[in-house]
This record gives sequence, C-alpha cells and structure tokens, in this order.
Amino acid sequence: METTVQTDIYHQIFESIDFEKVVDHPNILIAAHFWDSERYQAACNCYKFMRAIDDLIDNYKTEHITIAPENQARFEADVYRWISTVIEATSEMPSHRELIDTVQRFCIPFWPLEAFAKSMIYDIYHDGFPTLQGFIDYAGGASVAPASIFVHLAGLKYSNDKYLPPMFDVKEVATPCAIFSYLVHIIRDFQKDHLNNLNYFPEDLIRKYGMNRQQLLFMAKGGQITDGFRSMIRELYEVADIYRERTLDMIQQIKPLIEHRSQLSLEIIFDLYLMVFERIDIDHGTFTGAELNPTWQEIRERVGQVIDRFEAA
Repeated sequence: METTVQTDIYHQIFESIDFEKVVDHPNILIAAHFWDSERYQAACNCYKFMRAIDDLIDNYKTEHITIAPENQARFEADVYRWISTVIEATSEMPSHRELIDTVQRFCIPFWPLEAFAKSMIYDIYHDGFPTLQGFIDYAGGASVAPASIFVHLAGLKYSNDKYLPPMFDVKEVATPCAIFSYLVHIIRDFQKDHLNNLNYFPEDLIRKYGMNRQQLLFMAKGGQITDGFRSMIRELYEVADIYRERTLDMIQQIKPLIEHRSQLSLEIIFDLYLMVFERIDIDHGTFTGAELNPTWQEIRERVGQVIDRFEAA
C-alpha cells in the first residue's frame, strides 16, 4: 500500500512538470523536481548561481573566441567576487542572499563551489585541454561540483526542522556520474560548442586521430564526418562507458542510505544522460544537435518510464 501511495505521488509530480518549457535540458532540475519543494528550490538556487558564472565566461568566448590577456584578470576577479559572497555571507543582493541562505540551511560544503570556480578560472586562461586526463581533471570542478551538490541534497536527512549531512562520501559518489555525464555532454554539444568557439575535445586525441581545430569546425558546420573523428568519439565513448558502469555501482551502494524520493531522483538524472549516450551512433551518426538532443516529448517519456520501473531499496 505504501509503495502504491509513493508511486501516485511520483506520478503527480511528473504530471506537474512542464517539460516543453525546460530549456537546454537541465537534467539536474528535472530530477530534483521529485524532492520536496524546499529541497528542489535549493537545487535551483545553486544551479542558477553556477550557471551565471559559467555563462559569464562562455558568452564572452562565443563573441571573442578567446579572452585577451588584458581582460583575464578582470574575469578572474569577477569569479572570485561571486564566490567570496558565499564565504563571507555578507551580500545583500537577492540572488546572492538566496544562495547564502541555501548553503547554510542545507549544510552545503564550500568545496564544490570552490572547485567549480577553479574550473571557470581555468577557462579564462586556457582554450581547451592538452590531454584526456587534463579534461577529466577539469571535469572535477566543472561537472563534479554541481553533481556533488545534487548528491549532497539528495543524501540529506530531515529531522526536527533541520537537514543533516549525508552518511556517505559525496564526492566519491558523485564523481563517476559527473564524468560520465560530462563526456556525454561534450559529444552531444559538439556542433553547438564549435559554432560558439568552444572546444572541449582534448588536443592529444585531436592530434592522435589526424585532425585540427579547423577540421572540427568544418564538420560542425555540416562538413563530412571523417574516420578520424569517429575514432576519437569511439575512444571518448569507451571511457564514458567505464564511468557509466561505475555510476550504476555507486547508485546501488547508496540507495539504502537515502530517502525513496532521492533514490528516484538519482535514477532519473542518470537515465537522462544514458538516453543521450544511447543516441550516439559512432559509425553512421552526423553528431548534430538535432540528432543527439532528445525532444522534450522523448525526455518526458523517458522520465515516465523510470518512474514506472522504479523500485525503492
């Protein structure tokens, strides 16, 4: 009977989500919908904050390709100013105040925000990644940080009007899913990124398969996909598959330690990235945004399927 009631609640939440208005498929917020409203709002506040910092850098690079040395220090100062408002908890700006209150209310550790800031500062001073390992290290801030906040919020226990920290190592749990999702992300967004002067493919792999940035841009504009590009995607896909398996293991390990709603949210966010992973056609794909981005109807259907098959630990 309890299981039936919970499933009914999940379907009510599902029906309340306006998938058509979900912009750029923020999987974190779709999955967080299945928490209580206060915890969902906490995810929104954190995601909005990190999105603002990320856009600060990416939007400039879209227009100017790189950040000129004379402007780098200013951008770095902007990032540190955003982060310092959280540390000092002194800002009166409404958006910053929301984040400060969220961090305090939900016992959010500072290290994810600091790691995220470091990855943004890397973007200020660099244009790409020399190696695949360098990219994975970067993902430790750019992706593991927001993923860790999600896992932290999912793992909280609510007691006596207070949220208590998770009973597991949040970073250890979040890392494989974050790296899996980020590898999927750079393949999915290949076309969009390169048309916006952004490259997330490691230089060692680009050279290994006989390519350069100009050829990547040519393919992003609709040029013929080369065998070298397919080979590079295959290597990234295989690495992503390793982290996919590790993610499944992690979800199973922590399910007994978190509430049923949080168990469901982890399965949803993982499945939404898995959905894109399954669309990658290495041998025959064109790697366009239209090919790799699910429609809102497909996303809605996938979330519904996860709810239908969900079994709480």
